This record gives sequence, structure tokens and C-alpha cells, in this order.
Amino acid sequence: MKTSNEAVGSPDPSGIPDVALLPRRSVNMVAGTIGHFVEWYDWYTYGLLAAVFSAQIFPGHSPFASLVEALLTYAIGFAVRPFSGIIISPLADRFGRRLILTLSISGMALGSLIVGLTPSFATIGYAAPILFLFARIIQGISAGTEQQSAIAFMVEHAPPNRRGLFGSFSNMASGLATLAATGGAAMVTLTFSPADLAAFGWRIPFLVGGVLGLIGLVLRARADETPEFEASALVDRKSAWARLKDLLREHPKALLQAAALSAPAVAYYTWATFLPTYAKLTTGRDLGSTLAGSVIGLALLVIIVPICGALSDRLGRRKIFPIIGAIGMIVLFYPLLLLLNQPGFWVYVLVSASGWVVLGIWQAVYPTIQAELFPASVRVSGIGFAHQIVIAVFGGTAPLIAAAFVGAGHPMYVAIYMIAIVAICLIAYFTLPETGSRAGRATVALDDSEVLNGENLIVSTSSGNDEAKRSQ
Repeated sequence: MKTSNEAVGSPDPSGIPDVALLPRRSVNMVAGTIGHFVEWYDWYTYGLLAAVFSAQIFPGHSPFASLVEALLTYAIGFAVRPFSGIIISPLADRFGRRLILTLSISGMALGSLIVGLTPSFATIGYAAPILFLFARIIQGISAGTEQQSAIAFMVEHAPPNRRGLFGSFSNMASGLATLAATGGAAMVTLTFSPADLAAFGWRIPFLVGGVLGLIGLVLRARADETPEFEASALVDRKSAWARLKDLLREHPKALLQAAALSAPAVAYYTWATFLPTYAKLTTGRDLGSTLAGSVIGLALLVIIVPICGALSDRLGRRKIFPIIGAIGMIVLFYPLLLLLNQPGFWVYVLVSASGWVVLGIWQAVYPTIQAELFPASVRVSGIGFAHQIVIAVFGGTAPLIAAAFVGAGHPMYVAIYMIAIVAICLIAYFTLPETGSRAGRATVALDDSEVLNGENLIVSTSSGNDEAKRSQ
């Protein structure tokens, strides 16, 4: 554990070292960001290629029935996320963020390799969908611990006046992952013939994800623990179960606010994994061209997220973000899906890009706000409890519900469903405190006495050691 004042910061904001004095900070940011990228690359690749491999893996009386089975398996991965989020997240608050992040990337890489190497249903029968189910459960457990641990890891490593920017890196990484997954899906779809794509081409992105997972594992194993966790751990040695009870008893309002910040993920997952399929099912567009069009829109997301994150450090978190993003979704989603009925590749690009702009404004800042709502001792638990339950209910089922609306002949219900959820969240956003500060707070949360006490202990120990050396 680091014991220097430079490593952990100081209770006196004026004594906080400049980012340039901490060369390991950039290493830690890369480890957190790349690992997060790998997690979500694997996750989105499944949703994007489900329409391709569903008939190969899942038996059904029609291609649409096989697709529904594939999407149900996709949703099961989301269903297990709350359990790992609730059970494992307190372990990150007890034993550290880095350990849990290392384990989560390992599980995601393993699941991706299983999906990429599983033979077809024609070859091994029902073992094929069972293996897919097993892989999705592993990935669900991994993803259920990833988001909140990565948010805490990156925000706690950030300098006080740049937490909005550093916190946005987690969602910038997921945006890059969505972009890479979409680009990979577009590449194999456009490169291989339909027969070759169905036979083996769809497996390539999953195998790439497995290799990337090994790289992420090495990087995370070499990263540093966060100074704020180390300071808090000195004065708080409660068990993981005791931390969870403290969270539920002392932070119910923050839990509801964190849940509302995550709930627009229903729109994110619809746009990320189902919009190309939606366009194919409703307008007959070629899947390869829609995936290519989504890549252009996603490039905007990757640019917008860190810009908005940096702006939140100057303008505040709540008063612009995520309120403007939510209003944009409410206003634009219905006309955008309506516009999709018009033919043309660039019409699809306009629809995709417009959606990603408003999603990017919302997505940029909510991780930092969530981190700032909770003290370090329950930060990962608080974000995980709220985020993973919401994601399981709304995110994992989003493609399935969208497909059901389309199959029932009511495609515009997809927009209405997203708008209704985001509108409820918007009401909650007006109750958020302004967690951003330009004063250089030493702690991530508005008030975290345990961290300050722990930092005082470290500073005292360090000063005592220095004085002992001078007296020798």
C-alpha cells in the first residue's frame, strides 16, 4: 500500500499533487479503460451478431424463433448481473477495486472464447445452446461486477478537478467497444458470403474478444489500487455483508438516484444492439449496410462523451448533464424511428448519429455523479446495487421487447417504450445534488470522513517515518 502523501492525496485540497507528478495515473487509466473496452466489446458483439448465428446454434421452426431464443439467452446474461452486482460489489469495497476488476475481465474473456469455439447445433445438438447459456452466465457475472468497479477505480484515481473527465472514460471505453463490435460485425458481414458468414465468419469477432481479454487481464494485474480505497480501508474493516446493510440503511435516496441515472440504458442497448436489426426487420435494409452506418454514428458518441465529461468539471454535473440528454431522447426518439421508414443509407446514418448524440450527453457524466453520491466504503456496492438491477430489468430485455413489438406489428412502440422510461428518469434528475466542485475536494463524495481520517493516518505515519530516519 502506498504511504506517501503524493500517492494518496491530502485532506488539504491545496496539497493535492498535480497529475503530472503521478506518472502511474496514466498507466492506471489505460488499465481501467482498456479492460472496460474488452468487457463491453464482447457483450455487444453477441447482440449485434445474434441474427447471424441464431439459426446455427438455437433450434427453431423459423429464423425469427431462433432469433428470439438467442435474444432470450442474451437477456439471461443480464438477469444474473444483479446477483453478482449485489454479492460481489461489497467485496470490491472490502478488498479493493483492482482484484475484482482483474477477475471480471478473466470471466468475460473465457465466455467470449466459449461462444467463438462452440460447434453448431447440427454438430453437437442441444449442447450448443447449453454452452452458449453457460458462456452468457459467466459473462453476466463478470459484467455485473465490472461497471461499478471500473467507475470507482477511474474516478478515485482522478485529480479532484478532473473527475468528470476521468469518469467519462468508462463510458467512452464502452462507446469504443460498441464501435469496435459494430465495426467487426460489419466487416465480417460484408466480407464473407452468407454461407461462410453463417458457418464460421461470425465466430471471428468473438475469438478476437478472447485475445483482447488476455491483454486486459495483464494490464489490470499490473495496475495500482486506488488511494481513496486504501485510505478508507485503514479505518473501515467491516465485512462485505455489513457494508451492504449500511448501504441500504444509510443511502436509500442515493440508490434511487443512481438507478434513475442508469435506467436510460434501455435506449442505449436498443440503439447499440438492436437498431441495425430493427432497420432490417422493418424496412428490409441490408444488415451489413446498417452496421456500417452505425459505426459512423458511434464515432460521434466516442467524441462527445469525453468532451461532455470535461465540460462537467467546469459547468457542473447536474444542471446540464444528464438533464439535456434525457430531454433530447424524449424529443427525438419517436421522429427518428419514424424517419427510418424513408429509404437510403444516409437516412439510417442520420437516425443512428442523432440518437448517439443525445445518448452521449447523458452517458458522459452519470458514472461520475454515481461515484460522487456514495462514500468510498460503499461506493462500488451502491453503484452496483442500483445499476445492475436497472440494467437487468431494462437493458437486458430491451432488444427482446423491441423484437416483440416489431413481431407484433407495432414497431413504433419501441420508441414509446424508451421515451416513457427516460421521462420518469428525468423527474428524478431534478432531485440530484450538484456533486461537481471546482474547489479541489480531497474526497470523491461530498462528505467522506473515513477517507479523510485514513489519509491523516497515512500522512502521520509517513511523517513519523521521515522523522525517525532523520534522527538516525
